[in-house]
Amino acid sequence: MTIETTINTIVDNSEPAGNNDTLRQPISADGTPELNKVYEVPARKGRAVRVAAGQTIRIINTHGTQVCDMWAFKTGQMNEFLSMEHLHAWIDRINPRPGDAMVTNRRRSILKFKTDTSVGVHDTLIAACDIHRYRNLGVEGYHDSCADNLRLALKAIGLQTREVPGSLNLWMNIPFDKDGAIQWLPTVSQPGDYVEFVADMDCIVVLSACPQDIVAINSNKPMPVHFSVHD
Repeated sequence: MTIETTINTIVDNSEPAGNNDTLRQPISADGTPELNKVYEVPARKGRAVRVAAGQTIRIINTHGTQVCDMWAFKTGQMNEFLSMEHLHAWIDRINPRPGDAMVTNRRRSILKFKTDTSVGVHDTLIAACDIHRYRNLGVEGYHDSCADNLRLALKAIGLQTREVPGSLNLWMNIPFDKDGAIQWLPTVSQPGDYVEFVADMDCIVVLSACPQDIVAINSNKPMPVHFSVHD
């Protein structure tokens, strides 16, 4: 079966358009982390991790040049999730910063933005890359994507989401001008910059080391990121 046939026959948006090692390499069988252990999200791949209420997840831009798409879902209730459009109305800004509540589609805080050692350039507007985005960019055959990394990372720990919510695109540099025109630029973060979020409810956080290598957001060379969970 061709990639196009697979795409056209998918009826549930929880199903990926292809496959990669994200499905075969969860951090644990159900995504429960070893506290204080640093885990890698390999370049172009994704990972899902359970974060209990009160715990902190630290996400590290190890090389400084990598965008990391991030999602969060309420444990046991996958239809409640971190929502970018609801976040905009909650914080009255495009981008969050430390101190902000990160709210769900039910307008409840799922995470609290605690720390940002970077200059604070992130993106909340651009959809996660997917097979259709790469088709539009001229890619033939399968290409890893953040949307598929989300689906595969969840499937690896026995979960699924029926849709791909808008992602918090950590370190993604998408400036826009007074007319609303945007640019796709490399990150302005530095190696080792990190963000921290404190869970306000038990949740599953999914991270994707964005595979985009056609436009310059990852300096055309996707790299790994790292994360850890702490009490």
